Amino acid sequence: MRLCMFHPTDRPMERGWVGRIDDGVVVHLAAQTLQSFFTGGGTAREHAEYPHADVRLLAPVLHPPAVRLFDSAGSFSFANPAAIVGPGETVPAGSSGRLLLVPRLTAFVGADGRVGGFTALAEWRDPSRRPPKDRDFALGLGPSVCTVDALDPDGLGSLVLVAGGLELTGAFTGFMMQRGRMVICGNAGKNLGDSMYDGTIYIAGEPQSLGVDAVWGSMTDLDRAWLERKLRLYDLLPPAGAGAFRKIVAGKQLWNYDNLEPTEKKLVL
Repeated sequence: MRLCMFHPTDRPMERGWVGRIDDGVVVHLAAQTLQSFFTGGGTAREHAEYPHADVRLLAPVLHPPAVRLFDSAGSFSFANPAAIVGPGETVPAGSSGRLLLVPRLTAFVGADGRVGGFTALAEWRDPSRRPPKDRDFALGLGPSVCTVDALDPDGLGSLVLVAGGLELTGAFTGFMMQRGRMVICGNAGKNLGDSMYDGTIYIAGEPQSLGVDAVWGSMTDLDRAWLERKLRLYDLLPPAGAGAFRKIVAGKQLWNYDNLEPTEKKLVL
């Protein structure tokens, strides 16, 4: 189940209503917030349905009590809950005109420690500011929450609209990419797809350079059909359509492990 906070475009409000996203519509649910929806057992009476084109999606939790960012399994730092911004919000660049983006998969954890659902978080960083002020000004959350039972790890992906001086960092460069798809609706920085093992990167603009073993692939009708469907869903399809994109794949020159003999693999492990 995909949940959200939203408001009809002709009835703007700060917090919005709780909704369930179905095919082409958002169903208004009788709950004050997503937190109350989960604590109430995950069910609520249904109200009106709104076409997706007639609503605006908001941050799923506008004022969380705490935000923890994990850089490893055993290490985390507290982020600024007041820095939460929702979909479509403008994030201003600093004096350098540059922003760095660190994407994260985010879990909603209740007071009892149980996970209610997952969403995306965009941690924006401004290299012109000193730590920790370089990263506590904008945390993009949402737009929807996927419940635990509906999460498909193999179906995870990311769509990025690149504008201005945005640079892609960390996992968003496709470094050591293992599977899935990454879509960049603009330009990218250096070493895109560096040491990728598998998966596909679609890019509409120009990368500064490709990483080790990242090569240009041939676009197919299936690629273009998938891009059209996904980008139309989020209203991100460029004027030139899916034809504006090129494809980057693994050159498979680093697949040495698969070529080892069984005894050699044991030594590596």
